Amino acid sequence: MMICQVERAHKNIGGQQILKEVSLSLNEGEKAAVVGVNGSGKTTLFNLIAGYENPDQGAVHIKKEATVGYLRQMPVIKKVVTVIDVLKATFEQCVVIEKDMRDIEKQLTAADPAKMEKLLKRYGHLQEKFQESGGYEMDARIQATASGLKITTLLDKTFDQLSGGERTKVWLAVQLLKGPDLLLLDEPTNHLDIIALEWLEQFIRHYEGTVLVISHDRQFLDQTVTKIFDLEDGELTAYPYSYSAYVNEKEERLLRAFAAYEDQQRKIKKMQETIKRLKEWANRASPPNAGMHRQAKSMEKALDRIVKLKRPKMDADLMGLSFKGQKRSGDDVIYSENMSMAFGRSQILTDIQFHLRNSEKVAIVGANGSGKSTFLKCLMGELVPSSGIVERGSQATFGILAQDAFHNESSMTVIEAFRENLSIVEGQARHILAKFLFYGPDVFKPLKSLSGGERVRLKLAQLMHQGINVLILDEPTNHLDIESREVLEEAIDGFNGTVLAVSHDRFFLNQCFKTTYWLEGGSLYRYEGEYDYAREKHAAVMNKSGNPKSN
Repeated sequence: MMICQVERAHKNIGGQQILKEVSLSLNEGEKAAVVGVNGSGKTTLFNLIAGYENPDQGAVHIKKEATVGYLRQMPVIKKVVTVIDVLKATFEQCVVIEKDMRDIEKQLTAADPAKMEKLLKRYGHLQEKFQESGGYEMDARIQATASGLKITTLLDKTFDQLSGGERTKVWLAVQLLKGPDLLLLDEPTNHLDIIALEWLEQFIRHYEGTVLVISHDRQFLDQTVTKIFDLEDGELTAYPYSYSAYVNEKEERLLRAFAAYEDQQRKIKKMQETIKRLKEWANRASPPNAGMHRQAKSMEKALDRIVKLKRPKMDADLMGLSFKGQKRSGDDVIYSENMSMAFGRSQILTDIQFHLRNSEKVAIVGANGSGKSTFLKCLMGELVPSSGIVERGSQATFGILAQDAFHNESSMTVIEAFRENLSIVEGQARHILAKFLFYGPDVFKPLKSLSGGERVRLKLAQLMHQGINVLILDEPTNHLDIESREVLEEAIDGFNGTVLAVSHDRFFLNQCFKTTYWLEGGSLYRYEGEYDYAREKHAAVMNKSGNPKSN
């Protein structure tokens, strides 16, 4: 049975048409995703379905009495409350009943026999309601969800103390605990580590309700959904496939559409040529041949009645990213021996042995909080290790893409930031920035107004023109859409230098890196293989006690 239907919805924002005649239908229990480049209107579509906005034309229908849960990218809770209270609020009825039960328990300790029976009867009735509403499973469900999403350490903090990523994870937990009939998830994977990602995949696969998700995580999509809605140029196309199958089917449809377009164009051109010849022959005749004129006129009418096929867009607007042709570094890029790092009594890294050589492409993975960013900062000299040594090659030229690119340079414009360390004229800079999808007046936008994806694209544009031979990437795909991720993967593949990356993007890891380091418990384990191989091997290592670190 259908739970959600969008009928020919139109939406304009600021005079720009975002959605045009968008139609969508979801059945109960279906798992689907909306994909498209950043800015294509995916979140706008979710806002229409959730009722936060209304379409300018068309309609949105949700099954009567169906509940809708919505994970938005920027969740806000105005009251000062702890995280555990936020999660418990999803069991509002249970919390109220539980409070009434505690009140009666207090009364029972001092009640006289005349009131005792009445209180016990009331208490028994509340117990039944508490059980029926899932009260006895409340704490267990909260703990299981908090553990799965790795937010147990946040439970006693107030919501306003949390970072943006932490707030998103807590709000995701709220939606999962509510268990709505229709669950809308907008970029749920952005702040999750690999362990939490895999837990969420399992949760969605076994979820009894309907799920509609926006995500650029290709492996996550392949693991969770069986239907793809492709949003492009304001129009939505449905593909009843997994993500990988959708990619293949879309390419085949595009090739068929282009062949049909070219075939129609040939027929139109042939008809136009025939009409032109008929008119010429008719006019040469003496007197002019009226029959040929009528035939030409009839063909013109037939030509006007033809429904012209739209020329398919074969090539999307992509970053022009390439790191080819950089000067070679020495054989040894980074070397560390017995490197340890502690903050107070907290030991983050212990006796790390690490050796990065020229042209190696190496990934570092591990749970959030395992010390990956600290490790990178030690390697790059931003932090001094508590003990041990770190050496960097004298011929290595480092380019670093950090998670907070341009975070503290809000007063600058895009073009000012790009030219800051480059000796190029404005015209050349604008030409380069256009290749990174900053067109026309976009180059004068202040950095503080840029989205996460725009900041990453700008930083990549800088790195490409700084002659670097070692790339250090800290979560580079976090804010990039799928098309930009694919461009980055191609650029890394074609780069003749060295790459060291920290990432939770499993597709990206499998695609680009044949050596994987796993950081856990302050120790570093090396595996000669891509992520999937390393995951299997690391699980075996962790299951064996006393297994030494790999070097």
